[in-house]
Amino acid sequence: MLPASICSTGQHDTCFPSPGQASGEPSPILAAPLPQFPLPPPPPPFVGTAAPPGAGLGTQGRSRQHWPPAPQRLPTAPLCWGRRQGCLGDTGGHRGTLGHENLPARPRPPRKETQAPSAESTHGQGARDTPHLGVCPFPPQVCWLAPEQTAGKQKPYMYTQGQAVLNRSFFPCFDTPSVKCTYSATVQVPEGFTAVMSATSSEKQKDNTFVFKMSQPIPSYLIALAVGDIVSADVGPRSRVWAEPCLIEAAKKEYDGVIEEFLAVGEKLFGPYVWGRYDILFMPPSFPFGGMENPCLTFVTPCLLAGDRSLADVIIHEISHSWFGNLVTNASWGEFWLNEGFTMYAQRRISTEVYGLAYTCLEAATGRALLRQHMDNTGEDHPLNKLRVVIEPGVNPDDTYNETPYEKGYCFVSYLAHLVGDQSKFDAFLQAYVNQFKFQSITADDTLGFFLEYFPELKEKGVDSIPGFEFDRWLNTPGWPPYLPDLSPGEQLMKPADELAQLWAADSLNVEAIEAVDITAWRTYQLVYFLDKVLEKSPLPEGNVERLSKMYPKISKAQNAELRLRWCQIVLKNNLEAEYSKVKDFLHSQGKQKYTLPLYRAMWGGSEVARALAMETFSATAPQLHVNVQNYVKKILGLEGAED
Repeated sequence: MLPASICSTGQHDTCFPSPGQASGEPSPILAAPLPQFPLPPPPPPFVGTAAPPGAGLGTQGRSRQHWPPAPQRLPTAPLCWGRRQGCLGDTGGHRGTLGHENLPARPRPPRKETQAPSAESTHGQGARDTPHLGVCPFPPQVCWLAPEQTAGKQKPYMYTQGQAVLNRSFFPCFDTPSVKCTYSATVQVPEGFTAVMSATSSEKQKDNTFVFKMSQPIPSYLIALAVGDIVSADVGPRSRVWAEPCLIEAAKKEYDGVIEEFLAVGEKLFGPYVWGRYDILFMPPSFPFGGMENPCLTFVTPCLLAGDRSLADVIIHEISHSWFGNLVTNASWGEFWLNEGFTMYAQRRISTEVYGLAYTCLEAATGRALLRQHMDNTGEDHPLNKLRVVIEPGVNPDDTYNETPYEKGYCFVSYLAHLVGDQSKFDAFLQAYVNQFKFQSITADDTLGFFLEYFPELKEKGVDSIPGFEFDRWLNTPGWPPYLPDLSPGEQLMKPADELAQLWAADSLNVEAIEAVDITAWRTYQLVYFLDKVLEKSPLPEGNVERLSKMYPKISKAQNAELRLRWCQIVLKNNLEAEYSKVKDFLHSQGKQKYTLPLYRAMWGGSEVARALAMETFSATAPQLHVNVQNYVKKILGLEGAED
């Protein structure tokens, strides 16, 4: 069985006294009905029936059956509080249990403000594909996948997605980042299936029962479960990769020895890695997001398996969350930049140590371009374009997702480093910051107050109120960042890519000049930058794209998903029908939202042949897509009101 109840698993059974009761006297257990919400659907592998393809919790499957048929009320459950350990428990004897421990007595109240959905991001960083779930009336927090939605195509699969406020439908909890707790879980699954969770320890017992324990306090959104035909392979002294059997060798080859290098650099910069293991679960191809930084077990898209380690560095972002987000957490989703702005800064510090400043600046330039695109689309004065946003009751925090907390947040952290003026001193501050607030949920006021106390000379100078750069302006005023870090070291990589793109856009190709540019040593972001420039200049003069394809098989035949996306966009923008099969093959191979939606938009905005390709491809691949992605594509193709 899957977890069906919350129960006390701790040693402290003493309850908080009820009003008027003497302290130390055991409190009576109170019967309290839980709120109404749809029960999770019975998982396909556990009941012997197949889920409707693409069905999630309370979502429409392709068979048009609503699963479950109607909302149901959970049974009345005892509500018990312990002094050190609390539980909200169903005593109905379910064999799947999930226990909370060390719950704080009172959560901090979240901030409030109205938000509106933002433009879709197409950035390559994993976590930046955070699900935008406003399309579905019932967000798929517990996702049931039919076999055709997996890589192996043989067995069903399930997983949970907790961020931002979705785990309340997985188990009763304080579904806010302001509350942290430890947990334990017991999960029984049929033979042939494996359960994995974001936990510091796990043990397999008889009857294919798995027992998990998270010994470090985490917010509820980081509790994650996956069940499927999953196997593992070690790739480092404290890391292993998990995947379906057909992907495990590719995963091991791609990440063997890689993760430990990133972890070691992170520890040197930010302090000890406290989570024990760092494992990666490569999700089925229908997984619509880039990654989710669940502690001890990051969920990632299989699109990272490029075959040549050219996308291995994408995992640095998720590793950086081990310190910023998972260890020190924003107390409110309205200050999401505390998670993501610091993580972007940490990611780029690790990248600089491993790959050098020039490459990191090139990657950061692509992020800045995405922030510019977002603000151009929404208008700089949009209320989402500030770091401290207010989320009104009833607004899904996912509907406020955009580039601002990532890239404007990165700029603010970079500005703080600029004020310090010494990288080693700022690195030392980050270590002290993590040590000060580890296992806590904090606000921007906590962060900035600690910064000024750590650097009293800056506090004395009043750096928090420099005209035009006031900390309050950074937090509460929408718009472009007042300060931009210097990315000029990246120009040594951008300039040759710019010049090469210009050569390919010429009416008459200068073959000698083109052949003089050797791209064999270019890493992913330099190639991405080049292809983005080619796409900007498209359609190219007739025949140029065909010649480009033949000259650079490293690009046109790449398995790197970032390169495949851009090559497919170039093919469609230039109406290169001879290579439309590559578009079709790419969409058949994966269902990641970031790659899928731009290609359907390009096809639907193109020729009649391209539009026909869109309809044909969606008809063939819809069963393997996540329900959210299905709905997005239907909207692009004008099929929103159509029968499945």
